[in-house]
Amino acid sequence: MSALKIKKGDTVRVIAGKDKDKEGKVLAVDRKNQRVLVENVNMVVKHAKPSAANQQGGIINKEAYIHISNVMLLVNGTPTRVGFKVDGDKKVRVAKATGAVID
Repeated sequence: MSALKIKKGDTVRVIAGKDKDKEGKVLAVDRKNQRVLVENVNMVVKHAKPSAANQQGGIINKEAYIHISNVMLLVNGTPTRVGFKVDGDKKVRVAKATGAVID
């Protein structure tokens, strides 16, 4: 499996789908299915039964996963593609638009 170019905590912009042009922070990454969970993007309605954790139950709005190809990393507010470069003995992510090292 190749390395994913987006990590938890990154700020991304949605480039396709119903939430196009929305921005948010990555909450989780599903490496197996190549999907990301972005805050306040792809909101869905879930019907929850009452339980010990949720006494009331009812209708809950929450984020759903979207495919990683539908988001683009933001570096200094600019959407950019991501590449990799070996810096010394460490592999780092590089912004294609500016050439800046991301992490």
